[in-house]
Amino acid sequence: MHLPLTSDQRAVYPSLKGKRVLITGGGSGIGAGIVEGFVRQGAQVTFFDIAQADSEALVATLSSVGPAPFFQQLDLTDIAALQAAIQQLIDANGAFDILINNAGNDDRHTIEEVTEAYWENRLNTNLKHLFFAAQSVMPGMKAKGAGVIVNLGSISWHLALEGLTLYQTCKAAIEGLTRSLARELGGDNIRSVCIVPGNVRTPRQLKWYTPEGEAEIVNAQCLKGRLVPDDIAAMALFLASDDARLITGHEYFVDAGWR
Repeated sequence: MHLPLTSDQRAVYPSLKGKRVLITGGGSGIGAGIVEGFVRQGAQVTFFDIAQADSEALVATLSSVGPAPFFQQLDLTDIAALQAAIQQLIDANGAFDILINNAGNDDRHTIEEVTEAYWENRLNTNLKHLFFAAQSVMPGMKAKGAGVIVNLGSISWHLALEGLTLYQTCKAAIEGLTRSLARELGGDNIRSVCIVPGNVRTPRQLKWYTPEGEAEIVNAQCLKGRLVPDDIAAMALFLASDDARLITGHEYFVDAGWR
């Protein structure tokens, strides 16, 4: 059994200290793990989330860990509000060095119940804002001569899981977006990578899986440990650091070998 590392056992990346980091969907689950990871590295973290209570609780928890993260409540499907919020933050504190496009929603659905309105809502929730967040931070990264965009994909479409057709459509598209951004922005020394998490044990995921279902997932993994948000954060920290300076345009699986 592979147990999660304690905070004092985790890698430290000096290149992340003081970096300006923007994380979407940072209030809970994987996003909260990523927020904590960057705070522990001494980065200046801003995160967006629609859930105010969870986000404010996270800020309070991390206030003694490192530089306190800044939370802004935001509905990411409102692209004009997203663009305005990012520009205001840049105007106030300077360009971002790192963007973590994490936010998404994996509500279950059947093909038969999908309406055009639901289609638009799911694509807005799981894909559209990633592009416009990247577009918004790009000019500042270009001016700095460096930047990193980390997109969160999903193992779900690689396994063709049931009940997730629109979510999987978006997550497949995110891998294409990642590669396109890498090519388009590489000349400006901006890297674009994608993390593909397996099934991560979060309160949200526990609403979908019984203990028996969790056991089935672990049994299908090559490694029998249970993934937690820290495992995804560890990959995000490495990919965002200068240690990964020539890594771009690809996907990196953190799934314990789930097949």
